[in-house]
Amino acid sequence: MFVSAFLAATILPLSSELVFTTLALNGSSALVLLVVASTGNVLGSIVNYVLGFRFGQLAATKLLRVSHATFMWAEVMYKKWGKWSLLLAWVPIIGDPLTLLAGTLRTRFWFFLLIVGISKTARYAALLFFITH
Repeated sequence: MFVSAFLAATILPLSSELVFTTLALNGSSALVLLVVASTGNVLGSIVNYVLGFRFGQLAATKLLRVSHATFMWAEVMYKKWGKWSLLLAWVPIIGDPLTLLAGTLRTRFWFFLLIVGISKTARYAALLFFITH
């Protein structure tokens, strides 16, 4: 579960929900599953943050193949909506670039970790709730 959640949070186009759901339905401890999945997913987001912090726009344009215009638009939107947009870090497609952009724009790491941790854990908790009820 950890590896699946970790890789799903990086810029790789992967998803961890199938592994999470399968394990939840086959008797894995809900609490252990929640902690392992959330930890892996947050650590994967930290990889994106570090890539953005170290390589900035180059990481977005070369690794994610984002056009310069799209990157500039994303930067304007991030600055407009602020660091609170990281609450959407769990959302497929936009979450990974958001975490990379947070590093690029030098969002304070403690804030990044707190908000992304809440966001990712809440998503897995909601998924667990819907699977088991």
